[in-house]
Amino acid sequence: MSSSQYAPRLAPVNTASEADVVDLRSDTVTKPDAAMRAAMASAEVGDDVYGDDPTVNRLEAAAAAKFDKEAALFVSSGTQSNLVAMLAHCGRGEEVITGFGYHTFTYEAAGASVLGGIALHPIPPEADGGLDPDKIRTAVKPDDSHHPISRLLSLENTHYGKAIPLERIQAAVTAGREAGLMVHLDGARFFNAVTALKIEPAALAELFDTVSICLSKGLGSPAGSVLVGPADAIARARRWRKMLGGGLRQAGVLAAAGLQALEQNVAGLAEDHRRAEILATALREYGQAWDAPVAQATNMVFITPKTADHAPLRAHLNGRGLRLGGGEGSIRLVLHRDINDAKLDRAIDAFASFYKRNTLSA
Repeated sequence: MSSSQYAPRLAPVNTASEADVVDLRSDTVTKPDAAMRAAMASAEVGDDVYGDDPTVNRLEAAAAAKFDKEAALFVSSGTQSNLVAMLAHCGRGEEVITGFGYHTFTYEAAGASVLGGIALHPIPPEADGGLDPDKIRTAVKPDDSHHPISRLLSLENTHYGKAIPLERIQAAVTAGREAGLMVHLDGARFFNAVTALKIEPAALAELFDTVSICLSKGLGSPAGSVLVGPADAIARARRWRKMLGGGLRQAGVLAAAGLQALEQNVAGLAEDHRRAEILATALREYGQAWDAPVAQATNMVFITPKTADHAPLRAHLNGRGLRLGGGEGSIRLVLHRDINDAKLDRAIDAFASFYKRNTLSA
């Protein structure tokens, strides 16, 4: 898959007002709705570094309860949440076993290594996005001074939109625990996973020592993640958050958005998945246009145009108010709460007008 979502920003669309733009770059582009803005405006606040912000405290208590964990920590981003989790679990010269292409290895600037002296050992994921238990066991180092100490297994769900089956996750976790590892989950799109798998949040979270939950991917919050886990691990993570400069003051205005996201916006993810399936079905009509089958998983659709030069397609779509992520090869299209049925229809029509005009339909 392409890393197109992390490419440089594209030029703004000039032919449509901002409200009319169909932004398919990522589910991080969602904006707070009126109810969330109202919750933020009325949030009771205090100094969170002193533990005095009542809204942050409410969010952390609600998150811990929702995922059946002892404690939770509100942080500014998913990257920071994963980082403080790895730092809380591992010391210098210790190792995290994770997946090649997983976010903690590929897209977080090697922060655990740079700031914590932690080695990252990536394993190629299987076709469903999960890690093979035997490969996990093989990756664990013997007690030998030539090697780092294997300390943590870090998984993710979803992976490139794929909701990894619970059985696959359980097998990987079991392999890690039998090898004496702690286990962390990068749950950036945790709720997309449990929605697709039709399971309760605690059923996935209970397998892990710590879980990072993003509040801004698809849920509409403008910023923030929560890390949940045992009280002692969260206490260590809180100390690391301070050292990383992540201690916030009157953070209740952001925590209020996070509460709204958790309490009101999770149910809407099923609609994002439904719309992604509709978009993928529509794009499959242009079979001759693609170098690989159109793929859909949860709220994401992946297309691989046969033509290496995507500029004509991008220019055409941009002129009709559609924004795509940059990059080469595969293009990721992400459905989210700010893409309603009318915007979905516009996206389908824009692709249709390009491929029908260029006689690339199957």
